[in-house]
Amino acid sequence: MRPMLATPGEIPPRPPTGPAWVHEIKWDGIRLLAEVQDGRLRLLTRGERDIAHAFPELAGLTEVADDLLLDGEAVCLVEGRPSFAHVVERVHVGRGAAAQRLALARPATYIAFDLLRLDGLDLTALPWTARRQALEQLLEDVPGVQLSPVYDDGAMLLTATRDQHLEGVVSKRRDAAYQPGRRSSAWLKFPHRGRVSVVVGGWRPETGRPGRLGAVHVGLPLRGPGGMPLRAADGSLLLRYRGRVGSGLAGRAGEHLQQLLADVPVGDYPFDAPIPHAESRGSTWVEPRLVVDVAALDAERTTDRLRQPSFQGVRPDLGPDDVAGLDIDSEAP
Repeated sequence: MRPMLATPGEIPPRPPTGPAWVHEIKWDGIRLLAEVQDGRLRLLTRGERDIAHAFPELAGLTEVADDLLLDGEAVCLVEGRPSFAHVVERVHVGRGAAAQRLALARPATYIAFDLLRLDGLDLTALPWTARRQALEQLLEDVPGVQLSPVYDDGAMLLTATRDQHLEGVVSKRRDAAYQPGRRSSAWLKFPHRGRVSVVVGGWRPETGRPGRLGAVHVGLPLRGPGGMPLRAADGSLLLRYRGRVGSGLAGRAGEHLQQLLADVPVGDYPFDAPIPHAESRGSTWVEPRLVVDVAALDAERTTDRLRQPSFQGVRPDLGPDDVAGLDIDSEAP
């Protein structure tokens, strides 16, 4: 099963009002479905990759029920606020002692916000209110697990999360069923700082320092009729260019990304249209495999160039097929 996804809300952000809606904090973590079966815990990314080995401190979830499926996020709190960089670092860790050391040094919390299955019963068709009530009764005093708080006043929560430098707000219809793998208007997201997941299609060195990463070229997968991905002549994904990202690549972040890019095979030019020679000069094109997060003005609202983009981190939990694509029949400029 893949998680239900939220639709971007209006800009400027105005969470819906009235008793039909409830509002939650938008956590700056990694979305994970937590599944327990036969005493075994699986923590599944949006790409259905099990990374439970990276979070041994969440093993207490196996004591909640014999059969269980939760939706939530793994979050690392630093000075009381979620740190995306810290939680992503956890995903890269291998099994065994390294994972245990990080679990002690930078423990993660699983913020649960939905209950999808319990003791063999599929709950996804029930309204949010029924699933939430069952979830509240289920999760009490589980080590490393918290229930995501809910609020009636979305505007108040939007102001509070902005003042506390949190990521934003998600508004949900109380009567909504859970729609696995679908992006639904029954869930609306209102981020304070726009961030989008994009696919790296190439990179160029820093000016005057040919051995150092200066910027990456990023894009979104193009999709044709029925949502099928469009592919280039070599079979790789075809991308719509969203710009060159150089901000945020200084220091360890850029060094780590450069190491990952060294393992990505060189490929043909992956974008659906040429970019100016001044931007492409000196670039190396790679197969569209690596997904990164980029913060930008109106990141989730524009289908062309990202405005003032800044690298936020690699998304090891996502593959290119997990990235929201552009339907060429309706969204492409």
